[in-house]
Amino acid sequence: MRFEELTEQQLLALAIALEEEDGRIYRDFAEALRADYPAAAELFTRLADEESQHRHRLLDLYRARFGEHLLLLRRQDVRGFSVRRPVWLARTLRPEKARREAAMMELETRRFYEAASQRATNVGVRQLLGDLAHEEQRHEAAAETVTDAQKQSGQVDHEHATARRLFVLRIIQPGLAGLMDGSVSTLAPLFAAAFATGSTTDAFRVGLAASVGAGISMGFAEALSDDGKLSGRGGPWLRGVVCGLMTTLGGIGHTLPYLLGGFRLATGVAISVVIVELAAISWVRHRYMDTPPLSAALQVGVGGALVFLIGWLIGSS
Repeated sequence: MRFEELTEQQLLALAIALEEEDGRIYRDFAEALRADYPAAAELFTRLADEESQHRHRLLDLYRARFGEHLLLLRRQDVRGFSVRRPVWLARTLRPEKARREAAMMELETRRFYEAASQRATNVGVRQLLGDLAHEEQRHEAAAETVTDAQKQSGQVDHEHATARRLFVLRIIQPGLAGLMDGSVSTLAPLFAAAFATGSTTDAFRVGLAASVGAGISMGFAEALSDDGKLSGRGGPWLRGVVCGLMTTLGGIGHTLPYLLGGFRLATGVAISVVIVELAAISWVRHRYMDTPPLSAALQVGVGGALVFLIGWLIGSS
């Protein structure tokens, strides 16, 4: 159905559906953010309450004009409305993402009211739709005002700190654990096979098997260790996937050089890759775990060197 074909009754029914949908989305935003971002949850609760007031005014006018039967007309039934991505269903919703989505929702609804008021011929309908268009515009300004006030009070800074903490808990920590395990634990079997056989093909197979096996093992271990409900570490399977992939990546990095033809060249490149991996791990520990740079480098470097020596000694014996 095209927007130009809608009657006044259909315009009001569609406006009611839009307000109901927006109000429910705002409450979903508030519920998803309440535990970690109370300031943002407060903003979306206010917006939901205002959408509820708009819906009641529209229902009163609809009942007075067209009776008790409310037409079922939704945004997807009318051409021109954009398809909304269900970001409110995300398990790890961020306040800034919710605010951007809300701004787009308010803009779309305001434009609908402006266009609908121009089509309405009844004075009461035209007046209400015009008033709601103006109020939707005020919603955008009010949201900015609330956000500014929350910034001045330090609530937004607290949100940013909380977001960083959750990012570290849910992504960085399992990823770092996987990268360390993949980069360090696979050194011994890879270099033991390399020095024992002198074959790049055999070393590659052993390294590949160790990397994939370690990735699967670490992924399941991380996913089954904590459901995230009490610790706040997020979905267990997301952490498991991150940990497993980073474990495999850490092992594959120094395994791939053994696809090269020469044994000496492949081993030299593999050792160089190991040094880069250990440096990356040290940087991540310093950047996100607040570990002093020298301490991080020594901890990771000593561990990697010991495992490499064990692999070399076993393979050469």
